[in-house]
Amino acid sequence: MKLLLHICCAPCSIYPVKVLQQMDMKVMGFFYRHNIHPFKECKKREDTLKNYSPSIGLKVIYQKDYKIEKFLQSIVFRENDRCRYCYYDRLKATALVAKKGKFDGFSTTLLYSKFQNHHQIIETGEAIAKKYNLKFLYHDFREGWKYGVDESKRLNMYRQQYCGCIYSEKDRYFKQDPNEHL
Repeated sequence: MKLLLHICCAPCSIYPVKVLQQMDMKVMGFFYRHNIHPFKECKKREDTLKNYSPSIGLKVIYQKDYKIEKFLQSIVFRENDRCRYCYYDRLKATALVAKKGKFDGFSTTLLYSKFQNHHQIIETGEAIAKKYNLKFLYHDFREGWKYGVDESKRLNMYRQQYCGCIYSEKDRYFKQDPNEHL
């Protein structure tokens, strides 16, 4: 199977790519960047993937643009359900590239993270696959969470501390003092 794999970052790609290659899949990566904030963070993630991917024989397609404004406009007033839109946007972009590149299907490294909503990802991926006449490959890569973390540390990779968007950055770093009322 010729598979296009959406990749959010190099550390999250370690285990999924290994598994897919062991399944004799012809895997190519796709780095989606519109949701990652700030741009310096986006570049760190992209550069880490660019440094890592050749070592495992993985070719990667990188988005050229950075449409953070469109991303933010699409989730404004829906911030509490932002992940649903983000999954949709990333998987749709991956499917469109897969369709254009004559891939059999697509998947995502989001399925590696124990912090992501697998049900929403599967539901979204399958709906998009049906629309574009592709296969969405679901595999629960969370089983390799510890392996991926340990390997990324061993390789001294840049490891981000939040999913990517400005809201996940806030969730990660801003802790309001419960005694503060202003």
